[in-house]
Amino acid sequence: MTSHLQEQHLKAQERIAWFHCFSGVAGDMAFASLLDAGADLGEVRDILNRLQIGEWSLEIEPVLRCGIAATRAVVRATEGGPERTFEHISSLLKGAKLPSRVLERAMAAFSLLASVEGRLHRKDPKAVRFHEVGGHDAIVEIVGTAAALEVLEISEISSSPIAVGSGVISSSHGLIPNPSPAASLLLRGVPAIGRDAPIELTTPTGAAILASLSSSFGPLPMMTVERSGFGAGLAELEGLPNCTQVVIGSSMSSEGEARMEDLGQPQVLMETNLDDVTGETLSYTLSKVLDAGAADAWITSVVMKKGRPGHILSILCDVADVRGLRDLVISETGTLGVRLRTINRWAEPRTVEEVAVGNHRVRVKMSTASSGRSVRIKAEHEDAARLAELSSMPLREAASLAEQAIRASLNATEERPKQ
Repeated sequence: MTSHLQEQHLKAQERIAWFHCFSGVAGDMAFASLLDAGADLGEVRDILNRLQIGEWSLEIEPVLRCGIAATRAVVRATEGGPERTFEHISSLLKGAKLPSRVLERAMAAFSLLASVEGRLHRKDPKAVRFHEVGGHDAIVEIVGTAAALEVLEISEISSSPIAVGSGVISSSHGLIPNPSPAASLLLRGVPAIGRDAPIELTTPTGAAILASLSSSFGPLPMMTVERSGFGAGLAELEGLPNCTQVVIGSSMSSEGEARMEDLGQPQVLMETNLDDVTGETLSYTLSKVLDAGAADAWITSVVMKKGRPGHILSILCDVADVRGLRDLVISETGTLGVRLRTINRWAEPRTVEEVAVGNHRVRVKMSTASSGRSVRIKAEHEDAARLAELSSMPLREAASLAEQAIRASLNATEERPKQ
């Protein structure tokens, strides 16, 4: 539990909402996740009641989805609503005297919907008649989501990649592909992942909310986590909780970010044991993984089961490069397995400079301490080897000449009087 002083400190920072769309997102699921995370229902209703859209009701239901406690938000209209155009909805929202940020966020979602519907039906977006997304439920879900974000004082919104279903689904126009044409266009430029589920995991309303409001897409951003919630969909899915999760927290303070930096840079150590690969293949694979972006790679000789000599191929890389490097190692070595573990790495700042040695240029790598002074200087092997061959001198001497030249250049710079 957080103390009163901690809560005041958190409120002083920007608050972030990250939507985890592992099972897709619909308007009611995004809305319900925020209510489940603690958005005050009374305050949200007060904002929604400003809408002049006729009779409607909102029911909140606690449910379970694959054993996870979640909330459903069910919007019902007591009478059939008209087919509204974007201009109609725009006037309705502006006339409701909504809080400025609620209006801005709701308008952003409907503007994106109008643009996509206009493109699909080859009409002016302002004249497009909304079908499913123009009814009471869609309006309440979009405005309700914006209202809940406001009640929770959310400044920034981000999302994970968004899951979509497969097959075909029913719409007012008949059977259409899943994800729907509208959802597909709304997710343009948004990371998405397909699941083998023959239902509409992501609806146009849900896609419009996150596509228009999210400032970034990816894993959970760095934050101090305060709370989370799950918004449930109607259907029960086998082996997959039909929910959208929201995680709410505050941006890290400068002190918190400094503490995170003390933990080092997250890296992945990838390894595989090899006992039937030639030395030439090992050398070639080592070169290939380094060219493919590995931060470092090395080979260790080991004795394996039954006394067989073998090797461990170790690769240090960023998380984003794991899949490509894993596939490369499997392809080149034929290994039957690769193991991974996450580690932290502290890398000293380094630069690469060029220095002239006679008529030749040699690159020199320099690492620097926090004071800014160079603490290690090393000539690049390939350049030093070329200099040694062209100048008919030992490799050690060529490297030493390059390193002495760069030290002389640095000393001259430091001794030069300031203007």
